[in-house]
Amino acid sequence: MLIVGGGCAGMSAALRLQQLLKPQLGSGRAEITVVEPQPYLTYHPLLAEVAAGSIDPRHVVVPLRRVLPDCRVLTARITRIEHAARRAWIDTAPRGERGTPTEIAYDLLVVAPGSVSRTAPVPGLAEHGLGFATVGAAVGLRNHVLEQLDLASSTRDPALRQAALTFVFVGAGYAGVGALAELEDMARYAVKGYHNLAPEDLRWVLVEATDRILPEESLDLAAHTLAELRDRSVDVRLGTTLESAVDRVMSLSDGSRFAARTLVWTAGVRPAPLLRDTDLPLDAAGRVRCLPTLQIIGPDGEPLSDAWAAGDCAAVPAAPAPSTSSVSSASSVSSATVPPVDVELCAPNALHALAQARLLAENLVAVLAGRPQRPYRPERQDCSTSLGIGRGVAHTKRGHLTGRRAWWLHRARHLQRLPSLDRRVRILTGWFLGGLFSREVVSLGSVEHPRSEFEAGFPER
Repeated sequence: MLIVGGGCAGMSAALRLQQLLKPQLGSGRAEITVVEPQPYLTYHPLLAEVAAGSIDPRHVVVPLRRVLPDCRVLTARITRIEHAARRAWIDTAPRGERGTPTEIAYDLLVVAPGSVSRTAPVPGLAEHGLGFATVGAAVGLRNHVLEQLDLASSTRDPALRQAALTFVFVGAGYAGVGALAELEDMARYAVKGYHNLAPEDLRWVLVEATDRILPEESLDLAAHTLAELRDRSVDVRLGTTLESAVDRVMSLSDGSRFAARTLVWTAGVRPAPLLRDTDLPLDAAGRVRCLPTLQIIGPDGEPLSDAWAAGDCAAVPAAPAPSTSSVSSASSVSSATVPPVDVELCAPNALHALAQARLLAENLVAVLAGRPQRPYRPERQDCSTSLGIGRGVAHTKRGHLTGRRAWWLHRARHLQRLPSLDRRVRILTGWFLGGLFSREVVSLGSVEHPRSEFEAGFPER
């Protein structure tokens, strides 16, 4: 079995397959190969707390080889997949270098490479924008924000000071709202250590193209979150887009222009680009079309009996038709009901990825055993986010929570969902110690350029 991707969907599917097929893996009758460019899983829902310094960056990553001892983990990039020939090509060269792809064969395919940030052709965005999809990006953003406070406190230029204290976030989903709120809370605490800065000097701007924030949530919970952000003096611009960021001057579609040295882009995701280098059919958004059983739909419109997909890269129906519940094993896979092209699809998030991955593994094993498969029937997701220390919003089956209770529930949920007992204990310990001592607000920007001091020791040429 070849699993493409080691994120939430890929690692969780491999972990479940490792449990279900332990006898076969031990005897050599089965082999699972996981190909992922990074040797770890990043648990994205906790990145905002990493950026705020509430969680050690190492504790939101799960080493793949440690949790998948019965799988073969390859730290490499998939360059091409020809499923018709059951062949894939991988490149093991370090990032930024190109090597000679190696061909590997497989019998069963699981596609779960996840997604990447969805950018836009905004002038200046590539030069000055910051992403928020990796641990490195979260740590870098924290260092950057603290460095702006240092700059504003030290400079005598009023324009530079104002630009350094202006922070712009584009995209008001859970990622954008959580990141802004956590960093605003951290910066508000950090300015207490500066003799010439006050919380009122900070300007936070949230830009959202639609007419609401948190589109995944109910209107009342989104309205409460919006009110809290505005109570904290966050300038929320709804129905507004970023038109230009040239020379760090933000031009918005509402006509406003202002300088800002921090621009964070969290405006959605798109499927991993490597899907374009496969012979698997993709939908208009670039995702792999799937049945509710998570089997991939082939080029002829018939389901493939040996290929599955899950996570952000998979176009999985959000409300499967009742007839799909009778889908059985590979021998009758062609009788499965193919969903219409315009069917509502599951949103690309970690909660769907984790649930789909577990079902995918169970359905794959069911096909091998000749048993019926089950369709993915997504339940109402209990989403939540932290808005800073002691503040949060959370959706529950009975309604929603806000404030400290929502914050505790948010932490408890993600602590439970994190697929590593070791990481859960480490994060819980960090939270406990964080409650006993004051926050750490020191910038370690030098770690992003580890050779700078060494290079400075060489004489100029």
